[in-house]
Amino acid sequence: MKDPDFKREYDALEEEFALLTSLLRARTRAGLTQEELATRMGTTQSVVARLESGRGKPSTRTLERYARATGTRLRITLEAAE
Repeated sequence: MKDPDFKREYDALEEEFALLTSLLRARTRAGLTQEELATRMGTTQSVVARLESGRGKPSTRTLERYARATGTRLRITLEAAE
């Protein structure tokens, strides 16, 4: 990618897609529907749908609740930029 602005946007989206993929995998591995997950989280199915579609910016607390509800652990890492 030769255009630095395009690369920057692409890289930013890549991180977002990785998060969304992780969320979906966690729910699928737990064998839960969005409705079941929502019940475990103490929220609604529409909130889970928004999380999994990338609409909105979830808080760390929300991600922790999602992780607990799916029997997983939230881990946030910071890596050196390339």
